[in-house]
Order: sequence, then structure tokens, then C-alpha cells
Amino acid sequence: MAMDMAKVMVMAMSKRRPEHLLALTGLLLVASTSAWGQVTVTPRATVSETITDNVGLDGSNPRSEQITEITPGIRISIAGTRLNTYFDLGLSQVIYAQGTSPDRRQIQNALNTFGTFEAVDNWAFVDFSGTVSQQAVSAFGTQSASNTSVNANQAEVSNYRISPYLRGRLFHAADYEARYSRTTTRSDAAAASDVDSADTSVRLSGNSAFRNLGWSTDASRQTISYSEGRTTETDRVNLGLTYTLTPQLNVSASAGRESNNFTTRDKESSSTHSVSLNWRPSELTRLSATRSQRPFGDAHNVSFEHRSARTVWRFTDSRDVTTTPSQTGFGSIGAVYDLLFSQFASIEPDPIARAALVDAYLQANGISPSANVVSQFLSSAVSLQRSQNLSFSLLGQRDTITFVATRTESTRLDTLATSVDDLATASKIRQQGFSINFAHRLTPDYSLGVLWSQQNTSGDNNTQDTRLRSANVNLTGRIGKRASAAVGLRHVVFDGLAPYTENALTGNLNVQF
Repeated sequence: MAMDMAKVMVMAMSKRRPEHLLALTGLLLVASTSAWGQVTVTPRATVSETITDNVGLDGSNPRSEQITEITPGIRISIAGTRLNTYFDLGLSQVIYAQGTSPDRRQIQNALNTFGTFEAVDNWAFVDFSGTVSQQAVSAFGTQSASNTSVNANQAEVSNYRISPYLRGRLFHAADYEARYSRTTTRSDAAAASDVDSADTSVRLSGNSAFRNLGWSTDASRQTISYSEGRTTETDRVNLGLTYTLTPQLNVSASAGRESNNFTTRDKESSSTHSVSLNWRPSELTRLSATRSQRPFGDAHNVSFEHRSARTVWRFTDSRDVTTTPSQTGFGSIGAVYDLLFSQFASIEPDPIARAALVDAYLQANGISPSANVVSQFLSSAVSLQRSQNLSFSLLGQRDTITFVATRTESTRLDTLATSVDDLATASKIRQQGFSINFAHRLTPDYSLGVLWSQQNTSGDNNTQDTRLRSANVNLTGRIGKRASAAVGLRHVVFDGLAPYTENALTGNLNVQF
């Protein structure tokens, strides 16, 4: 029954977006064979009701609306010797009682999937991932706190990635990995650019005759094509050395050449180098840092995590090339989910059992696992992005506090592209935001949640400044063994070229089969 439901949903998605069927059918065929390992299948159905005083987000002429959202969904988790995957699919039918939305907004897809398939024992593998979500088209346009608001600045965006690779030992002297990756980004916004990228890389690594000293060499090529822009290519070759100072600490250095046409019509070459550090003093703390010199300037990547019995701290800081700022990375259910998944490691070491524990905890406390802090935007050329993220969670006896803060700076790197997007009208886009979620367990079955979030976006002038503030209060409880319900209040204030306020009463019923 669960697999039949998933196939029906995939067929429904394919009628609106044909590429969905191609991306998902293979995964469902594999997932339908329980012999691959431990399989957890959870079908669900959700009915949501929203009563809003400003469905069109119009500050001068607000219009009230009653919105019903019916969402069948399914979640599949597989942990086996060959296949490890997470798959969550939802298909929403949105009904506007007063008919205020165009037809294209009345069916919405949601997908998050990632995993690894071992095709040949310990040699051939395939990584895959995909997301479908509602995102902002322009960083300077009207921002909304709900997917059901009638907002012309919102589009459905899909990202798919498949990456087959070979990994093994070469002549008992070196380890090798040869990988090919293909990524596609599609949007239903007419003015947005489709993006296709292909990456090919080969890496060799091994030990030297000197104690604690290792070596590596790698070569890669990347091609990025924009339907509304141009195609760019990058070739890179590096040779590196790694020295293990202690079992918990190692340092690395590399040097090489890079050739690209980000800022020129023909590819130009220059020297590159990098240094990095990896330190893991315990199972509870880890730090990694890399700094590189590339043709466009400095690049870096810093990651820190520390957890205790009741807290988790995470910080990341990166500066590098990005194909589109909306592509936030695959392999994650959401920032809040990831925090709690790490925190529950001391309670449940088995990842499958831990995932079920986190799911139950989030549902019981009315916490969204994937709420975004900053709305991303679509671009039509290669960009340079600096991104900083800080997150924290505190797990008490009856209270849970999660805090997530994000800051990004984006600039267009491909200065020859003539495509029009936000980075064509602003030399730099700055975005920053935070969300604080407090959940209090009233009884074993009922919880009260309070969420406050804010995001600011700025460009080169005052007309490119926006601010979105949102406050939510929700009461969540269980109804029987398989059903839960929630009722909430939402208040939203948006400041920009078209400011507005919105108030809404929400309720939903979720049933798992």
C-alpha cells in the first residue's frame, strides 16, 4: 500500500513537471525491494486550514481568504548493505475558497531525498540527491512566510544531482577515486534560468616513505551552463601533502594550476595553493579549516561543532564559487533536524533508530525540521558567495530551544554574462537573518511552541532594502496513536518597496498510516 501510494504521487508530480518522473522512478523501484536492508515506510496525509487577512500580501488593498491544503505524503528510510537513503515526498492540493490564486499555485510539490547505492562491492557507488521546494525569485521582491500566499515572487525550484564513482586500491600503493557528477536546477518562473553542471574528477592518495606523511594528487573539470546566460568551464590540477601530528590532528598543504573563463571569453590559467587543518580532540568536538588562493582571490571553508549531553553548537564560514545561491546543498533534512540528530547521538547511536527518535520528538513538540532562516534567490551566472551560519540547540526536560543565524554576501563572478537577475542590478547582495524556536511540553501529549524569525536583504541602494519579520505561536498535540493536530497564530510584517502586514489563524491535522 505504501509503495502504491508513492507511485501514484510520482505520477501526479510528473504531469506537472515531467523531469520529476525520470528522477524518482528509479529510486522507488529500488526502495520497493525490502531485501536491500532495514526499510521504514511511513505514508501520511495532512489537511491544513488557513484563515488570513491578506492572502495577496498587499499593503494597500488586503484581501482575506480561507485556504485549505490537502497533502498526501510518504517518507522512506533504507539502511542496508548496498543502499542507504532518505526519501520524503509530498504533493499538496491548495484550495482557495474565494478563488484568489492562479491555477499554477494550486498544486505544490515538496521533495527531499539523498543517499548512496553500492553497485559493486566496495568499488562502484552512486550518490544521488534531490530537492523540490518553494523559493523566492528575487531577493528584493516581496517575501512571504507561507507557501500558500499569492506571491508572484515565489517559484517552485527543483535541484537534482546524480554522481557515480569508482573507489579502490591501485597496485597496493595508492587509493583512487574517479567521480562524475551531473546537477540540474529547474524553476517554473518564466524569467529564471535553468542551470546544468557536469563535474569530472580523479584523485590519488597514499603514504610516503616518511612516517606520518601522506600525499595526494587530483585533477578535475567542471562545466556550468545557464539557459539565460553562457557556459563556463574550470580545469584544476593539484598536488598535496598531509602530515599527521597526532591521531587527532593533521595539517595539509597543496599547490597546483587552475584554468577558467569566469571573467574572460577564453580560459586563462594561474597558480593556486591551499593549507588546511583537521582537529578532532574527542567524539564531541571537531574543527576543520581550509584556506585557498584561487584566480578570483581567497577562498576558505571553516567548520566547527561541539556537543554535550544537552547542547549542540555549530558554526560554518565559507567563501567560494556557487552556481546559484538557491542551491543550498544536498544531504540534509534541515538545520534544526541536523542539530537534534547530532544531539541524540549519545542517546541512540544507531542512525536509523535515532532518525525515528528525532522525527517523533519534532512532531511531539511542533518543531519544523527544515524551516529556512533566509530566503534564497535565483541567479543566471556564476557567483561568488560568502556564507556564515551559527546554530545552537538546548534540550531540557520539558523545554527545547533552537537558534539558527545566517549571513551571506553574494556577487556576480561571471562579469561577461548579459543575463538579467538580482546580481546584474546590484554589485553585492547582503542577506542576514535568524530564527529562535522555543518549545515547551505542557503534558506528555501537548506542547506549546513560539517561533520568531527575521531576515534582512540589502543591495546598492535604498530601493533594494527589505526586511521580513514573522512571529508564530502553535499548540500541538497527539490525537490517538497515529494522528496529531496543531492550531496556531501567525503575524508577519514586511518592509520594502511594497510593504504589508498579515495575520493568520492556522490549523492542521496529520495522520500517519
